[in-house]
Amino acid sequence: MAHGFLQSFDKRINVQSAGTEASGKLNEKAVAAMKEIGIDISHHTSDPVDKYLNDEWDYVITVCGGANETCPAFMGKVKHRLHIGFDDPSHATGTDEFIWSEFIRVRDEIKAAFYQLYTNDIKPQI
Repeated sequence: MAHGFLQSFDKRINVQSAGTEASGKLNEKAVAAMKEIGIDISHHTSDPVDKYLNDEWDYVITVCGGANETCPAFMGKVKHRLHIGFDDPSHATGTDEFIWSEFIRVRDEIKAAFYQLYTNDIKPQI
């Protein structure tokens, strides 16, 4: 979801996303939650973080709680390494309505946090 938001804020920035436990596919509820607000992430992939370890990055941002501790060190050039943690809505249990509400809550939290990062830190550098 963070990837989708960053790209929606500014088409000029190159955004890639990866996970420490990448499955190769996206969570259908995450795709639906983003589609609900007009952002199509259905073409995104869940890549292993190893794919990007040798590249240079302005930002490496971890978003899930455990990712900050388990994310491998990037030995290449990384200008800014940040952790902006969110609950993982795919771990929510309960009724379908509750689980959906968790995807919406986390989606909205991600949008707010990444819009602030974009406006305060990324956009001024472009």
